[in-house]
Amino acid sequence: MPERDVIGQVYAACFQRLVVQLYAVTGDLGEAQEAVQEAFVRAIGNARKFRGLDNPEAWLCRVAINVSRSRYRRRIFLENVLRRAGPEPVVPDPSPEHVALMAGLRRLPVGQRHAIALHYLADRPVDEVAEILGVSIGTVKSRLSRGRQALAEFFSERSPVA
Repeated sequence: MPERDVIGQVYAACFQRLVVQLYAVTGDLGEAQEAVQEAFVRAIGNARKFRGLDNPEAWLCRVAINVSRSRYRRRIFLENVLRRAGPEPVVPDPSPEHVALMAGLRRLPVGQRHAIALHYLADRPVDEVAEILGVSIGTVKSRLSRGRQALAEFFSERSPVA
């Protein structure tokens, strides 16, 4: 049987049980799901080794626990660094305009969304946006133009006609 079929069978048989076990370890369902998913990704990356395991569920559990431990340590480290950097910035509740802008941006193609966000929201010049995105200045200008047009259409659809 191919390695991927073995992993698929183990996934079908063990995923929920592993998530429950990791949920008990982490206390966070989302974290538990992500750690178990990452364990399966690593199993796929080591499919030949995984197929030869006597107890693949135990291996997956150990990997998932190690993943969650590593993520926890990184999160604690980052929190300590940020705490030393100063107080958390005050972020106001998003206004209706902000929520509408985010909805409009989500509708844009990725390239346009990145260009608009970097240029207009992060206040970066066009040449810097081009460098960050790894595209030409002309491409950035085109994406900005098309993105503005799409946003204008989105907002004209949303505004009530008087």
